[in-house]
Amino acid sequence: MRTARAMYRYDEFDARFVAQRVEQFRGQVARRLSGELSEDQFKPLRLMNGLYLQLHAYMLRVAVPYGTLSARQLRKLAHIARRYDKGYGHFTTRQNIQFNWPRLVDVPDILAELATVEMHAIQTSGNCIRNVTADHFAGAAAGEIEDPRPLAEIVRQWSSLHPEFSFLPRKFKIAVSGAPNDRAALKFHDLAIEIVRDGDGRSGYRVFVGGGMGRTPYIGYVVGEFVEKPDILAFLEAVMRVYNEQGRRDNLYKARIKILANALGQDEMRRQVMLEFEEIKKTGTLALPPEELARIQAYFAPPEFEALSDEMPRAEGDFADWLKTNIAEHRAAGYAIATISLKPIGGVPGDASAEQMEALADLMDELGLAEIRVSHEQNLVLPHVRKKDLPRLHARLAALGLATPNAGLVTDIIACPGLDYCDLANARSIPIAQTISERFADLDRQHHIGELKIKISGCINACGHHHAGHIGILGVDKKGVEFYQLQLGGSGAEDASIGEILGPGFGRNEIADAVERVIGAYLELRRDGERFLDTYRRVGIVPFKNVAYGEELHAAY
Repeated sequence: MRTARAMYRYDEFDARFVAQRVEQFRGQVARRLSGELSEDQFKPLRLMNGLYLQLHAYMLRVAVPYGTLSARQLRKLAHIARRYDKGYGHFTTRQNIQFNWPRLVDVPDILAELATVEMHAIQTSGNCIRNVTADHFAGAAAGEIEDPRPLAEIVRQWSSLHPEFSFLPRKFKIAVSGAPNDRAALKFHDLAIEIVRDGDGRSGYRVFVGGGMGRTPYIGYVVGEFVEKPDILAFLEAVMRVYNEQGRRDNLYKARIKILANALGQDEMRRQVMLEFEEIKKTGTLALPPEELARIQAYFAPPEFEALSDEMPRAEGDFADWLKTNIAEHRAAGYAIATISLKPIGGVPGDASAEQMEALADLMDELGLAEIRVSHEQNLVLPHVRKKDLPRLHARLAALGLATPNAGLVTDIIACPGLDYCDLANARSIPIAQTISERFADLDRQHHIGELKIKISGCINACGHHHAGHIGILGVDKKGVEFYQLQLGGSGAEDASIGEILGPGFGRNEIADAVERVIGAYLELRRDGERFLDTYRRVGIVPFKNVAYGEELHAAY
């Protein structure tokens, strides 16, 4: 399989800009270390470069635009983990990677090394437009209308250091998708773009606004039903102008666009956006030329797929188990999409060691794979694998401890770093994920349960997406003691919904038992192979609530 250019390559402007930013930050770090800058003075400068101060150390968040990495970039991340951190990186729900233990003095060198492989940490923090995310199956999934990553790259270029939007009321998150199956949690973003077709078969963009999680969760609604391709940047700018002008700056908890969008209401929000949109269109300055879209699309040309048999290799044992869950249908005959689980039983969700990242980069080169993806579910994805190479791939992954066959199952748990790392957290997330994972380690049991998404956050900020979990778990603090609320019925897919809180929280040693009781009730209640989410929506919260708190499942259900 001949590979094509699978991602955007820096032009001279990009390279010069990133290099200048690195040197600028090197000077700011030197001033902080010398005492010329206090931590309060340094804070806004470091946040502009993706550097956080957490419980025990600084944390550097590196952007992975639309989740796409080359082998060269993955190898560099492995090198950084080994040389400057504790030998691992943490992949996040924003398709970023975080290094949790860099020394401040080393951060400029890390950024300089990232720049050599066209990576940076710009706009991974602060009140700006953050890393643009996309469907991790983009360009490969069967049923996709168009690869959304060229649009994501255009949005990235438009939004990077945009003078109007560098100091927004709050952070701003954008996602894009080109498929009817939502793998990017579109409706939980501040703004989201879905590639759609109109009645004449032309492709354009449906735009959502006002979604979000956190202390006030909302599902986004449609603000633009069908935006023409040349108009998309003008339309996005119109949304941003409404937010930048009217978004609240007096209250941190009411500053996100979801608050404004739902305070104005759908009709008024659309009216104001359309007024701005028409004004911007009159200038013509933000019309996207078709040739520019075509130029960017060329960077994302798929591989020249070989004419291959579509037959799946003979499978048994562990390989057969892995094929059941971690392989998805590809648009091209003879190819498959392979999910690499970063959720080993009892492991830390989303972590990958330097050795694992390096070995994956080597494997990509051996198999002629141009790219690897970071999923918003904290896994990795190889989007274009020849089916005949799957046995070899599985064997290598197994040797690396990366062949856990649990994608989409109960042990494929999303969890934020929680109180083990984050100074905002109220409770630990990682140990809860590990305990539940070990409780359901039996693979036959996992398959019997079927698709079930558990998501855990250590505080109300919802970095673990607990609102969108079929089973969501939120850590809370009660007089210095960690408790965990259960929420049921959430979904981050095209059938988006916000989970309902069951009731009082459970202690750290009680939450896994409560989850097990809820799942046991589901197995008794389900009909005809229903998913957990289907059963919950059919019967409602009451039977699950009763069982979670120790009552018997009533026969009436």
